[in-house]
Amino acid sequence: MTVFDEIIGVLRKNGYDVNADTDVRVRQLLECLRDENSFHTLSEVQTWFDEQRRNCKMEVSEMPINKLQKWVVDPETGNIRHETGEFFSVVGVNIANTVNREVVSGWTQPIIKQVEGILGILCTDFNGVRHYLIDAKAEPGNIHKLQLSPTLQSTVSNLRQAHGGKKPKFAEYFEHIDDKAVGEVITPAGKKVKVLYSHWLAEDGGRFYLKVNKNMLVQVDESEEIVVPTNFVWLTMYQIKQLLKYDNLVSPHVRSIIAHL
Repeated sequence: MTVFDEIIGVLRKNGYDVNADTDVRVRQLLECLRDENSFHTLSEVQTWFDEQRRNCKMEVSEMPINKLQKWVVDPETGNIRHETGEFFSVVGVNIANTVNREVVSGWTQPIIKQVEGILGILCTDFNGVRHYLIDAKAEPGNIHKLQLSPTLQSTVSNLRQAHGGKKPKFAEYFEHIDDKAVGEVITPAGKKVKVLYSHWLAEDGGRFYLKVNKNMLVQVDESEEIVVPTNFVWLTMYQIKQLLKYDNLVSPHVRSIIAHL
């Protein structure tokens, strides 16, 4: 009898309702208890991430809005937007009837207006243990440049390659999957995947206007050949949970996805 079977047996014996959701929660509990990564120990992951931060060449410095390339300020509205109309814009909003907020008379503010995006983590089993593909992703607003981020973290504009660059890595495992799809599906790119989790979740409403992201957890068979770039790493849930204990290391998007497992 496995440990999983023993725990399920104890739950049944004590009158708990055991169903498919119970199975998922017990399996995740077991994932969190031991470091069973088939490739890297936790200390090796930390060393790898430190090296990624040291080797990151991205430089970020503040500059005047009117010096930005391809960004314009609309002369009529004052909105800041990209010349293509893609990515996001900064608009003004008026907030009224705020009797339950700190400023009861309301206020005005700038806010970021952006269409939806995809936040997806790809996972698979190695030696019977689920591993999650995580990106050491550089973003201009990150403290220390890099954070451990989802496999795919992309706006619709990036997926459309409106920037003129490359499509984000691993987009073919998440892109154009039906919103209601659950279980095994074939993506438009021909990838056979199992959708474990897919829900629309809102961004911070104090900074983003009506912004939502499609949070996804997608599993592929362990026989799937995946070439892992040097800035990606396979982590177990145990390792992700341990890394949450460190400041400015695991991105809020990873936290958002795993919180719903």
